[in-house]
Amino acid sequence: MSETSGHQLPMIPAAHPLIGEEEVEAVSAVLRSGMVAQGPQVEAFEEEFSREVVGGVQAVAVNSGTSALHLGLLAAGIGAGDILLFMTLRNEIARLPYFLKYYRDMGVRHFLVVDNGSDDGGREYLAGQPDVSLWLTHASYKEARFGIDWMNWLLRRYGTGHWCLTVDPDEFLVYPHYDTRPLQALTDWLDASALRSFSAMLLDMYPKGDLTAEPYRSGQNPFDIACWFDPANYSIRKNGLYGNLWIQGGVRGRVFFPDDPENGPALNKIPLVRWERGYVYASSTHMLLPRALNLVYDEDGGEKASGCLLHAKFLSTFVEKSAEELNRKQHYANSHEYKAYHNAMQSAPSLWCAQSCRFEDWRQLEDLGLISTGNWA
Repeated sequence: MSETSGHQLPMIPAAHPLIGEEEVEAVSAVLRSGMVAQGPQVEAFEEEFSREVVGGVQAVAVNSGTSALHLGLLAAGIGAGDILLFMTLRNEIARLPYFLKYYRDMGVRHFLVVDNGSDDGGREYLAGQPDVSLWLTHASYKEARFGIDWMNWLLRRYGTGHWCLTVDPDEFLVYPHYDTRPLQALTDWLDASALRSFSAMLLDMYPKGDLTAEPYRSGQNPFDIACWFDPANYSIRKNGLYGNLWIQGGVRGRVFFPDDPENGPALNKIPLVRWERGYVYASSTHMLLPRALNLVYDEDGGEKASGCLLHAKFLSTFVEKSAEELNRKQHYANSHEYKAYHNAMQSAPSLWCAQSCRFEDWRQLEDLGLISTGNWA
């Protein structure tokens, strides 16, 4: 009852289960059988779930979602303080061996991956990795807000209380001192500084000459080939609604969007977050809620520590991959970005120019103003 009006307010149920005669009869059949635990219906459910959802991996039914989450963490070997990596992918088998090695060497303890219907053997490869937990879906990437709904669900379920790195399989984090300090050294410093998020600008890397001239081999360091980047030609502005910085430009602005720079892809990312319940990525990893997590910069003349995501998109595999994604039409704005790639690639352009820089180390990126040590000595 309302204390002020005396009128009874309508109840809004937290959930409204859909229970029809089929569900009632199924439950009644189980009760009549006298086997209310571990009976044939449970076994049938486990078998169907294994076959239809997780690609044949053994499935075990438990009594509640809480029990499932607890057992999942134990089975995955995820412990307190472990740094976790989250990603969604489709048909990236060639990239996976080096990607996993790179982040294992950096200190990531477990990988939580959503596979969106790969048919190149990548799903089977990941299923065989002891530090990978794998989910399979054939649902629409576009309708899942370009995969971020899947990531938010996993982050909430498994990432709470952990430092979580959310990246694509062609993104490689570099940060100040990354060549001598593991990722946990960075997260320990962020904890000590009461910082809960860390930004990294997407830095597109590319080869000198035709993209298809040197084939990329599975397990190869992609930056043996794509070792050049644009040192300048970036625009930056503040998003008034979410408070995050919005960065565009670089080689994609120069080559693919020279006449329409404002519609070029966003390069600002906040991939590393100490996750808590209630956090959510609002648009890819470009911005988060609560908005305070987006304040990864200093407006008073100083600098906060930041990194880069070296982006290994532009390899020999790019032409075929862009054609596939253009055909699928599962990306933002009806895949307008991939339309620009496809149109430009018809003339087989070289992305390299006279102002391109060859990547050396993180100190070079700091000298160019692309990353910052902030006050992390």
